[in-house]
Amino acid sequence: MNNTTTMPAPFTTLTFFLLCTFALVKPAFGQESWVKRFIKKTISDTTSFGKPSFRVYPTLAYAPETSFEIGLSSLLLFQAKNDTLNRLSEVQAFGFVTFKAQYGLWIDNAIYGDKDKWFFLGRTRFQKFPLLYHGIGPAPAGKEPALVDANYLLFRQRILRKLVPNLFIGPELDYQQLYNTSFVQPKEHFYEKPLGSDGTINVGFGAALVYDNRHNVLNVRKGLFGELAFLKYHPNIGSDYTFYGVNLDVRSYHPTNQNNVLAWQLYGNFYGGDIPFNQLALMGGEMIMRGYYLGRYRDKNMLAAQIEHRWLPFGFSKRFGAAVFAGAAAVAPTINTFSTKYIRTTGGVGVRYLLFPKKDIYLRLDVGFSEDGPNFYLFTGEAF
Repeated sequence: MNNTTTMPAPFTTLTFFLLCTFALVKPAFGQESWVKRFIKKTISDTTSFGKPSFRVYPTLAYAPETSFEIGLSSLLLFQAKNDTLNRLSEVQAFGFVTFKAQYGLWIDNAIYGDKDKWFFLGRTRFQKFPLLYHGIGPAPAGKEPALVDANYLLFRQRILRKLVPNLFIGPELDYQQLYNTSFVQPKEHFYEKPLGSDGTINVGFGAALVYDNRHNVLNVRKGLFGELAFLKYHPNIGSDYTFYGVNLDVRSYHPTNQNNVLAWQLYGNFYGGDIPFNQLALMGGEMIMRGYYLGRYRDKNMLAAQIEHRWLPFGFSKRFGAAVFAGAAAVAPTINTFSTKYIRTTGGVGVRYLLFPKKDIYLRLDVGFSEDGPNFYLFTGEAF
C-alpha cells in the first residue's frame, strides 16, 4: 500500500548519461544512420501542443541481488479530447529483465477526463524479483537482510468523480499477491519468518478523497495535492488476512521565480490488524526517503516528510536542470509509540534533462544518501 515506485537496491545507470552525451555532442554519424534517427526520436519533442506524445527509451542498471538489469521505459502523455485546457494525463510503463532471469512490468497512470469529470489514479505491478527483508520495527536487528524471492502482483486503482472544482471522491481497490516464495536467511543473522512470507493474497476495498489543482502531474510548477484514503482488507472480499489502512499524502508546490520551484510533502501510513510483511508501511524508495531501499524500515505506522528545490532548467541552459532534497521519517508499531530517537534522515542531489519541451517533462537522475550509503534513481518526472 506504500504509494511508491523504486528501482532495486543500490544501482548505477548509464541511460541518463548516454542521453546527455548525445544531446551535447554532435553525432558523428551519417544523415540517415539509424543511430542518429534513434537519438533524435528519443531526445526531441516534435509533437504539436495538445497532441499525444509517446516516448520509449532503454535503461541499464546493476544491483547485487540481480546483477545487470536491462529495461525499456515508455511514457504516453495526452489531454482529453486533445484540448490544451484539460489537464495533462500520463501513463508510464517500465519492463525489465535481469541476468539472473528475473523480470517485471510496472504501469502507473494519472488520467483526467474532459473538464476533470473523472480522475483515474493507480498503478499495476508484476514482477519476479527479490525483496530484501531487514526485519520489522524502527530499529531492526542486524544490517544483513534476508532475501525473499517471490512473484509479486499488485493492482491498485482509484476511480474518482469530481465533486466541485479540484475535489474528487470515489472508490479504491487494492489487490496484492505474493506467491512462489522462498525465504533465504543471511549467514550472520536469523530472522523469524514474518506474516505472509510463505505467500499471501489480500484484497482491499475503500474510498479516497482527493484535492488536486495540479495541471502537470510529472512536473508541478504550482499547486496542491492532498489525499486521504481508507482501505479495509477482509476474507469476505478475498483476503487471507484482516486489516485496515489509512493513508495521508499532502504535497505543495511554490514557484520561487520563473524556473525554480520549492516543493514539500507530508506522507503517512497508519495500519491496524494482521498485516503481511510486504504490506506494512515501508520507508524508502524513489518517491520519499530517497537513499533508503524500499522497506529498509517497516512497521504498522509511518510518518515522513521531505522538501526539494528544483531548477527547471538552469538559467544558462534550455535542457538541463537540477534539484536538491532532504527528508526525514520514522516507523512505529502504534501511533503513540513514535519516537524522535528513531527518526531517519536522508538527502541528495539530482540532475534533470528536459525530455518533452512542449509538455515540460524532465528525465531525472537522483542520488540519495542515507546511513546505508547512496542509492541512485532514474525516472521520468519528479519524485512527487
